[in-house]
Amino acid sequence: MAELPPRDEQAERRQVAALPWRRGSGGIEFLLVTSRETRRWVTPKGGRMAGKTDAEAAAQEALEEAGIEGVTDEAPLGTFRYLKVLKRRAPRWCVVSVYALEVTAEHPDWQERDERERLWVSRDEAVRRVDEPELKALIAGFEP
Repeated sequence: MAELPPRDEQAERRQVAALPWRRGSGGIEFLLVTSRETRRWVTPKGGRMAGKTDAEAAAQEALEEAGIEGVTDEAPLGTFRYLKVLKRRAPRWCVVSVYALEVTAEHPDWQERDERERLWVSRDEAVRRVDEPELKALIAGFEP
């Protein structure tokens, strides 16, 4: 197994993520999307954006990656770290601030539709499908 790069806080990439949710007939549901390269189930996330708050950037990522809009909390739920592994670059640790987004609109067509799948799942299923332990904990403990 390849050795992981050291966790150097100075070298960590800062990202933002939306945690899209809604009230379903069986309780709170979460929207997950597949990552483009590894096809893992993740939440919409990306880099911070100049001219936008981190909450606004998280909402923009949700629109681009999942075709959804909604009401985003201004304060993050928390953070998680993961190792971003890309085919053509060295792995890099990322720290992600997560913002709850109550979904009010789901578009049938969106920017990354041909690159990703999206899926509404229960809390237990979301925890089962995502890989990052800290993200699992944020989903498990989420209360609107």
